[in-house]
Amino acid sequence: MSIEEKLDHLLCSWARELGEQGDVVISSRLRLARNLRGLPFPQRASEEQMEKILAELEKAAGSLKQPMRLVRLDQIDPVDRLVLVEKHLISPQHAEDPQHKAVILREDEAVSIMVNEEDHLRIQTLLPGLSLMSAWRLADAYDDEFEAQLSYAFDEHRGYLTACPTNVGTGMRASIMLYLPALIVVDQARKVLSALAHLNFNVRGLYGEGSESQGGIFQISNQVTLGQAEEEIINTLLSACRQVIDHERAARQALMRESRQQLEDRICRSYGVLANCRLLNSEEALRLLSDVKLGVDLGIIEDLPAQVAKELLLLTRVGLLQKVIGKDLNPGERDYYRAMVVRDRLSAGKTKSET
Repeated sequence: MSIEEKLDHLLCSWARELGEQGDVVISSRLRLARNLRGLPFPQRASEEQMEKILAELEKAAGSLKQPMRLVRLDQIDPVDRLVLVEKHLISPQHAEDPQHKAVILREDEAVSIMVNEEDHLRIQTLLPGLSLMSAWRLADAYDDEFEAQLSYAFDEHRGYLTACPTNVGTGMRASIMLYLPALIVVDQARKVLSALAHLNFNVRGLYGEGSESQGGIFQISNQVTLGQAEEEIINTLLSACRQVIDHERAARQALMRESRQQLEDRICRSYGVLANCRLLNSEEALRLLSDVKLGVDLGIIEDLPAQVAKELLLLTRVGLLQKVIGKDLNPGERDYYRAMVVRDRLSAGKTKSET
């Protein structure tokens, strides 16, 4: 299998397509936290109890209408665990201590279920663009299938019982990953996003809790699940994110109107570096690719398919690079192969656009 074929194989469904409002919205994710009745939360469970949870969930996953496979994290190597994190299929915390932990995956990876993370199971759906309602319907359907086979920890007054009190109730976390480069350029990102914190939304970086924004990418999610219906949580988050999207588009228009030459120069310089560089570290890659994606979205770069810049935001990550090359790489080797992958992908994308 060629490197290009390996890259295509590693791309999950949310990264392959732009989706609705894909110029600003990277992806939409819906997560449902659930626990099995009569068993301690993972932090308090014994090894025997953790194995019992794994066995029950593996059996349930194999009995779904569309069977899913369970992958034990302690039976795959660290690079494969890192790839799962980079593709947003498991959390960084889930990968840290792999013993008695697993992930259940649908073939297209639009659905992933963390087993024995903070809760016994966390059903996740991840779709491209602004598709939060579709992500919820998909997660809800899988939740119903699992609940038909398993006895959930549920209280009539409190709702679903979870390890973290902030998840009690619906057990639902909805998040939207936004790409806001123009707001950063005009120095308005902090002002716009800080307003969300006062409305009970979390604003986090590329890999969720504890991470910082990179490449102008932010995750916006709900803080409260207790006392709110699922539709209310989703609609409130969508309304807030649409306002942020409007601010980003206004900032882009202002830049094109007032600083077009400077913006074009920045974008074209970034594109030139990526198309010709021989060494590229991960931080620089995200920064330059962010510029290129903005250039494609604004029509400044006309000969590159829009999804290519989005794909490269994922394919330049450390774990995915090592998976493609097929060996552990030292930092210098990673920089070399990252530059190679970016050059080849940009060249292939340009060729496809011309044909």
